[in-house]
Amino acid sequence: MAAALAMPRTLSPLGWLRVSSRLLAMVLLLLVCVPLHFLFRLFTRHNLIPRFFLGAIAWIAGVEIGYRGEKVHRGAFLLANHVSWIDIPALAGATGTAFVGHDGLASMPLLKWLCALNDTVFVARHDRASVAVQVAAVRTAISDTGALTIFPEGTTSDGTGLLPFKSSLLSALDPPPPGIAIQPVLLDYGREAADISWIGEEHGLDNFLRILARRRPVRLTVHFLPVLAGDQLASRKAIAQASREAILRELAG
Repeated sequence: MAAALAMPRTLSPLGWLRVSSRLLAMVLLLLVCVPLHFLFRLFTRHNLIPRFFLGAIAWIAGVEIGYRGEKVHRGAFLLANHVSWIDIPALAGATGTAFVGHDGLASMPLLKWLCALNDTVFVARHDRASVAVQVAAVRTAISDTGALTIFPEGTTSDGTGLLPFKSSLLSALDPPPPGIAIQPVLLDYGREAADISWIGEEHGLDNFLRILARRRPVRLTVHFLPVLAGDQLASRKAIAQASREAILRELAG
Protein backbone atom coordinates (compact mmCIF):
# COMPACT_ATOMS: atom_id res chain seq x y z
CA MET A 1 0.00 0.00 0.00
CA ALA A 2 2.78 2.46 0.95
CA ALA A 3 4.52 1.78 -2.35
CA ALA A 4 1.33 2.41 -4.29
CA LEU A 5 0.87 5.78 -2.60
CA ALA A 6 4.35 6.76 -3.70
CA MET A 7 3.80 6.18 -7.42
CA PRO A 8 4.78 9.14 -9.65
CA ARG A 9 1.22 9.59 -10.91
CA THR A 10 0.30 10.98 -7.49
CA LEU A 11 2.80 13.84 -7.76
CA SER A 12 1.34 17.31 -7.78
CA PRO A 13 1.98 19.76 -10.64
CA LEU A 14 4.49 21.56 -8.39
CA GLY A 15 6.09 18.19 -7.66
CA TRP A 16 6.54 17.52 -11.36
CA LEU A 17 7.97 21.03 -11.79
CA ARG A 18 10.57 20.33 -9.11
CA VAL A 19 11.38 16.97 -10.75
CA SER A 20 11.80 18.58 -14.18
CA SER A 21 14.00 21.43 -12.96
CA ARG A 22 16.21 19.09 -10.92
CA LEU A 23 16.56 16.62 -13.79
CA LEU A 24 17.54 19.44 -16.13
CA ALA A 25 20.17 20.63 -13.66
CA MET A 26 21.54 17.08 -13.35
CA VAL A 27 21.80 16.65 -17.12
CA LEU A 28 23.58 19.98 -17.51
CA LEU A 29 25.93 19.03 -14.70
CA LEU A 30 26.71 15.71 -16.41
CA LEU A 31 27.44 17.44 -19.73
CA VAL A 32 29.94 19.72 -17.99
CA CYS A 33 31.57 17.10 -15.76
CA VAL A 34 32.15 14.24 -18.22
CA PRO A 35 34.65 16.12 -20.44
CA LEU A 36 36.27 17.63 -17.33
CA HIS A 37 36.63 14.13 -15.89
CA PHE A 38 38.57 12.87 -18.90
CA LEU A 39 40.63 16.07 -19.06
CA PHE A 40 41.67 15.86 -15.39
CA ARG A 41 42.48 12.16 -15.78
CA LEU A 42 45.27 13.11 -18.18
CA PHE A 43 47.08 14.96 -15.40
CA THR A 44 46.24 13.28 -12.10
CA ARG A 45 45.24 9.89 -10.73
CA HIS A 46 43.32 11.53 -7.87
CA ASN A 47 40.50 12.89 -10.02
CA LEU A 48 38.18 15.15 -7.99
CA ILE A 49 35.50 15.49 -10.68
CA PRO A 50 33.48 12.35 -9.68
CA ARG A 51 33.35 13.58 -6.06
CA PHE A 52 32.25 17.04 -7.19
CA PHE A 53 29.66 15.61 -9.60
CA LEU A 54 28.08 13.19 -7.12
CA GLY A 55 28.12 15.74 -4.32
CA ALA A 56 26.39 18.22 -6.61
CA ILE A 57 23.80 15.58 -7.56
CA ALA A 58 22.98 15.16 -3.86
CA TRP A 59 22.73 18.94 -3.45
CA ILE A 60 20.44 19.28 -6.48
CA ALA A 61 18.25 16.50 -5.04
CA GLY A 62 17.84 18.59 -1.89
CA VAL A 63 20.13 16.68 0.46
CA GLU A 64 21.51 18.59 3.47
CA ILE A 65 24.41 16.66 5.03
CA GLY A 66 25.76 16.84 8.57
CA TYR A 67 28.65 14.84 10.03
CA ARG A 68 29.58 13.15 13.29
CA GLY A 69 32.73 11.28 14.20
CA GLU A 70 36.14 11.25 12.58
CA LYS A 71 36.53 10.19 8.97
CA VAL A 72 39.60 8.25 7.83
CA HIS A 73 41.07 10.52 5.19
CA ARG A 74 43.14 8.05 3.18
CA GLY A 75 43.02 4.28 2.83
CA ALA A 76 39.49 3.67 4.17
CA PHE A 77 37.14 0.80 3.44
CA LEU A 78 33.69 1.97 4.57
CA LEU A 79 30.81 -0.36 5.50
CA ALA A 80 27.50 1.54 5.47
CA ASN A 81 23.81 0.87 5.81
CA HIS A 82 21.76 1.39 2.64
CA VAL A 83 18.45 3.28 2.53
CA SER A 84 18.03 4.88 -0.89
CA TRP A 85 19.80 5.80 -4.12
CA ILE A 86 20.77 9.13 -2.57
CA ASP A 87 23.14 7.31 -0.20
CA ILE A 88 25.59 7.01 -3.09
CA PRO A 89 25.91 10.64 -4.24
CA ALA A 90 25.69 11.92 -0.66
CA LEU A 91 28.45 9.65 0.67
CA ALA A 92 30.63 10.14 -2.41
CA GLY A 93 30.33 13.90 -2.11
CA ALA A 94 31.19 13.71 1.59
CA THR A 95 34.20 11.41 1.30
CA GLY A 96 35.22 11.04 -2.34
CA THR A 97 34.59 7.31 -2.02
CA ALA A 98 34.21 4.84 -4.84
CA PHE A 99 31.82 1.90 -4.36
CA VAL A 100 31.74 -1.87 -4.53
CA GLY A 101 28.97 -3.25 -6.73
CA HIS A 102 27.95 -6.80 -7.55
CA ASP A 103 29.06 -8.11 -10.92
CA GLY A 104 25.47 -8.18 -12.24
CA LEU A 105 25.62 -4.40 -12.65
CA ALA A 106 28.50 -4.81 -15.08
CA SER A 107 26.17 -6.53 -17.53
CA MET A 108 24.35 -3.23 -18.18
CA PRO A 109 26.64 -1.18 -20.48
CA LEU A 110 25.38 2.33 -19.65
CA LEU A 111 25.30 1.70 -15.90
CA LYS A 112 28.71 0.03 -16.05
CA TRP A 113 30.13 3.08 -17.85
CA LEU A 114 28.71 5.51 -15.30
CA CYS A 115 29.98 3.36 -12.41
CA ALA A 116 33.42 3.12 -14.00
CA LEU A 117 33.73 6.92 -14.01
CA ASN A 118 33.77 6.71 -10.21
CA ASP A 119 36.13 3.68 -10.08
CA THR A 120 33.44 1.19 -9.01
CA VAL A 121 34.84 -2.23 -8.14
CA PHE A 122 32.67 -5.09 -9.38
CA VAL A 123 32.86 -8.25 -7.28
CA ALA A 124 31.65 -11.80 -7.85
CA ARG A 125 29.83 -12.77 -4.67
CA HIS A 126 30.25 -16.53 -4.95
CA ASP A 127 33.46 -16.91 -6.98
CA ARG A 128 36.17 -17.60 -4.42
CA ALA A 129 38.69 -18.07 -7.23
CA SER A 130 38.46 -14.35 -8.03
CA VAL A 131 39.25 -13.15 -4.49
CA ALA A 132 42.88 -12.30 -5.30
CA VAL A 133 41.74 -10.22 -8.27
CA GLN A 134 39.14 -8.50 -6.10
CA VAL A 135 41.72 -7.67 -3.42
CA ALA A 136 43.94 -6.09 -6.08
CA ALA A 137 40.97 -4.09 -7.38
CA VAL A 138 40.14 -2.92 -3.85
CA ARG A 139 43.72 -1.73 -3.29
CA THR A 140 43.77 0.09 -6.63
CA ALA A 141 40.44 1.83 -6.02
CA ILE A 142 41.43 2.96 -2.54
CA SER A 143 44.78 4.19 -3.85
CA ASP A 144 43.00 6.21 -6.56
CA THR A 145 40.11 7.63 -4.51
CA GLY A 146 41.22 7.33 -0.88
CA ALA A 147 38.10 5.38 0.12
CA LEU A 148 35.90 2.52 -1.03
CA THR A 149 32.39 1.79 0.24
CA ILE A 150 30.27 -1.33 0.34
CA PHE A 151 26.67 -1.77 1.49
CA PRO A 152 26.89 -5.17 3.24
CA GLU A 153 23.11 -5.53 3.62
CA GLY A 154 23.14 -6.24 -0.11
CA THR A 155 19.95 -4.21 -0.61
CA THR A 156 18.12 -1.23 0.88
CA SER A 157 16.37 -1.22 4.27
CA ASP A 158 13.85 1.17 5.83
CA GLY A 159 16.47 3.26 7.63
CA THR A 160 15.17 2.44 11.12
CA GLY A 161 17.01 -0.88 11.50
CA LEU A 162 19.47 -3.13 9.72
CA LEU A 163 19.12 -6.24 7.62
CA PRO A 164 21.69 -9.00 8.18
CA PHE A 165 25.12 -8.21 6.75
CA LYS A 166 26.24 -10.61 4.01
CA SER A 167 29.78 -11.61 4.84
CA SER A 168 30.13 -13.09 1.34
CA LEU A 169 30.34 -9.50 0.07
CA LEU A 170 33.48 -9.00 2.15
CA SER A 171 35.66 -11.68 0.57
CA ALA A 172 38.19 -9.06 -0.53
CA LEU A 173 38.71 -8.20 3.15
CA ASP A 174 39.55 -11.71 4.30
CA PRO A 175 42.21 -10.96 5.42
CA PRO A 176 42.16 -7.14 5.26
CA PRO A 177 44.78 -5.77 2.87
CA PRO A 178 47.66 -4.10 4.77
CA GLY A 179 47.35 -0.38 5.37
CA ILE A 180 43.58 -0.23 4.90
CA ALA A 181 41.34 0.97 7.75
CA ILE A 182 37.88 -0.63 7.92
CA GLN A 183 35.32 1.87 9.22
CA PRO A 184 31.57 1.37 9.82
CA VAL A 185 29.35 4.29 8.74
CA LEU A 186 25.74 5.06 9.70
CA LEU A 187 23.63 7.00 7.20
CA ASP A 188 20.93 8.50 9.41
CA TYR A 189 17.87 10.16 7.86
CA GLY A 190 16.21 10.67 11.24
CA ARG A 191 12.43 10.73 11.42
CA GLU A 192 12.07 10.87 7.65
CA ALA A 193 13.94 7.61 7.00
CA ALA A 194 10.75 5.71 6.19
CA ASP A 195 9.74 8.37 3.67
CA ILE A 196 13.16 8.33 1.99
CA SER A 197 13.72 4.58 1.94
CA TRP A 198 13.42 2.45 -1.18
CA ILE A 199 11.80 -0.78 -0.03
CA GLY A 200 8.98 -3.17 -0.80
CA GLU A 201 7.56 -3.21 -4.31
CA GLU A 202 8.37 0.41 -5.11
CA HIS A 203 10.22 0.71 -8.41
CA GLY A 204 13.60 2.44 -8.30
CA LEU A 205 12.40 5.09 -10.75
CA ASP A 206 9.42 5.84 -8.51
CA ASN A 207 11.70 6.37 -5.51
CA PHE A 208 13.97 8.57 -7.62
CA LEU A 209 11.11 10.79 -8.81
CA ARG A 210 9.43 10.92 -5.41
CA ILE A 211 12.56 12.26 -3.75
CA LEU A 212 13.20 14.81 -6.51
CA ALA A 213 9.62 16.04 -6.09
CA ARG A 214 10.05 16.85 -2.39
CA ARG A 215 9.64 20.44 -1.24
CA ARG A 216 11.40 19.85 2.07
CA PRO A 217 15.14 19.11 2.11
CA VAL A 218 16.42 15.61 2.81
CA ARG A 219 18.41 15.87 6.04
CA LEU A 220 21.13 13.24 6.35
CA THR A 221 23.64 12.81 9.16
CA VAL A 222 26.71 10.73 8.30
CA HIS A 223 28.15 9.05 11.41
CA PHE A 224 31.77 7.93 11.02
CA LEU A 225 32.21 5.23 13.67
CA PRO A 226 35.44 3.93 15.23
CA VAL A 227 37.73 1.93 12.95
CA LEU A 228 37.63 -1.84 13.52
CA ALA A 229 40.62 -3.37 15.29
CA GLY A 230 41.93 -6.58 16.85
CA ASP A 231 39.59 -9.57 16.85
CA GLN A 232 37.01 -7.57 14.89
CA LEU A 233 39.25 -8.12 11.86
CA ALA A 234 39.78 -11.86 12.37
CA SER A 235 37.62 -12.89 9.41
CA ARG A 236 35.01 -11.53 7.01
CA LYS A 237 32.29 -12.84 9.33
CA ALA A 238 33.87 -11.03 12.28
CA ILE A 239 34.10 -7.83 10.20
CA ALA A 240 30.44 -8.11 9.19
CA GLN A 241 29.29 -8.75 12.76
CA ALA A 242 31.40 -6.00 14.35
CA SER A 243 30.35 -3.43 11.75
CA ARG A 244 26.67 -4.28 12.06
CA GLU A 245 26.78 -4.11 15.87
CA ALA A 246 28.54 -0.72 15.76
CA ILE A 247 25.97 0.73 13.36
CA LEU A 248 23.06 -0.69 15.37
CA ARG A 249 24.41 0.85 18.58
CA GLU A 250 24.70 4.25 16.94
CA LEU A 251 21.26 3.93 15.38
CA ALA A 252 19.72 3.09 18.75
CA GLY A 253 21.50 5.97 20.45
